[in-house]
Amino acid sequence: MTRELVVLGTASQVPTRHRNQNGYLLRWDGEGLLFDPGEGTQRQMVHAGVAATDVTRICVTHFHGDHSLGLSGVIQRLSLDKVQHPVHAHFPASGAHYFERLRHATSFYETADLREQPISSSGQIASGKFGVLEARLLSHPVEAFGYRLIEPDGRTMLPERLRSFGIQGPDVGKLQRDGRLGTVSLDDVSVPRRGQRFAFVMDTRLCDGVYALAEDADMLVIESTFLAEDTTLARDFGHLTAQQAARVAAESGVRQLVLTHFSQRYTEPRRFFDEARAEFDGEIVVARDLERVQVPKRRSSPAERLAP
Repeated sequence: MTRELVVLGTASQVPTRHRNQNGYLLRWDGEGLLFDPGEGTQRQMVHAGVAATDVTRICVTHFHGDHSLGLSGVIQRLSLDKVQHPVHAHFPASGAHYFERLRHATSFYETADLREQPISSSGQIASGKFGVLEARLLSHPVEAFGYRLIEPDGRTMLPERLRSFGIQGPDVGKLQRDGRLGTVSLDDVSVPRRGQRFAFVMDTRLCDGVYALAEDADMLVIESTFLAEDTTLARDFGHLTAQQAARVAAESGVRQLVLTHFSQRYTEPRRFFDEARAEFDGEIVVARDLERVQVPKRRSSPAERLAP
């Protein structure tokens, strides 16, 4: 099973010679969540080795062009490549007319099962084997939502304890399903395992929604359009600085910080890293187009570390 972020584009507003407009695919076991497909996303998918069949959900934060103009090509590609599974599309309900226009921007033979699921308020928007997908309202000149994926907590089985009780083969599965096998309970042979958390925060000022999304995230993908020297511009246009993004990560218990959505005014990525490092001592990734970033491996619980 794979859990990784495939970076398709990192530019804010306009592409540059080295940065395509936004686009991110989160591979999460059997799911493929495509976030904010900006112009050129379909071609970036080809370069990154991402197939249309990999996409199971499309998540749009808001309807500014650098976050949505790639929808037309991606949606048409779903039908061209005869994607067999349903693809769910999440987007702000206030921009439903934009989604409709982009979906039917040109004539094509639509065969894909694209299921529109507009978002009208913060809260849970989907659930499944992957866990729970939530949306939180952000602060931008147009309505915008960030996304948070939460894996359910589980249990880690302890082979030594299973052997000590003589439990093996199909009985292990039965114990996991039923919680008890004879006199042996699940607690006797396992320890709690915390589910992983992924957060995606794009165009926004600092607000409660940013912190709600980032809380305890194993990976936080967050816009850092500006550097601290342009904090006033960031506030006026509804964006974050690298410094602000890093402070959010530090205050929210984030493990891995992925900075992206860079203004064309900056050409040196190292400046974003240095500014973030002054605020956050965890793992920092300054995203590059076509880069693959692995979701950090699951943390073991204190009980798991102490188990014989």
